[in-house]
Amino acid sequence: MSTTVSAPVVSIAYHSGYGHTAVVAEAVREGAAATGATVHLIKVDAITDAEWELLDGSDAIVFGSPTYMGTASGAFHVFAEATSKRWFGDVWQDKIAAGFTNSASKAGDKLNTLQYFQMLASQHGMSWVNLGLKPGWNSTAGTEFDLNRLGFSSGAAAQTNSDEGPEGVHKADIATAEHLGRRVAEHARVVLAGRAALAASGA
Repeated sequence: MSTTVSAPVVSIAYHSGYGHTAVVAEAVREGAAATGATVHLIKVDAITDAEWELLDGSDAIVFGSPTYMGTASGAFHVFAEATSKRWFGDVWQDKIAAGFTNSASKAGDKLNTLQYFQMLASQHGMSWVNLGLKPGWNSTAGTEFDLNRLGFSSGAAAQTNSDEGPEGVHKADIATAEHLGRRVAEHARVVLAGRAALAASGA
């Protein structure tokens, strides 16, 4: 018995202080859209009621923020606290989740931000999608243009020099973010297909 599965809807809920993280968010969008997914970019510091509804109707939500002082930005924390209204009603239960971040330092405590996103997703009962890439740039044969050049596993991490504007976001980090977008959309498609198959079989 064949089933028709609609294209997944992916929303990217992010904050960008100076434009660098917005570049990464756009790369995630491009990666997801390349799979045929419908993708929404949502700035959490200017979120509207209609955009909250877009998040509620999404199959996957990707969280993004710069890493400031070892965690996500204050603007993202305000958004995360506001999601408690969704938590009470299990509105985001079983959605796909993922995350990305950017900072000026190569490491810069970005792992704390990604883990913060993971915890937020877990509190909502969401299913976390990791980056799914081996570390790059960790051997004499590697280069700074390797995918996942910074060696993170839980999400996409980018590094941009503090004295450069958004145009300075590294091309390898953009490509890594595109990979994350594709991976999230593909996982969402598998989940939707599985649910449709179960519904068709009466299981």
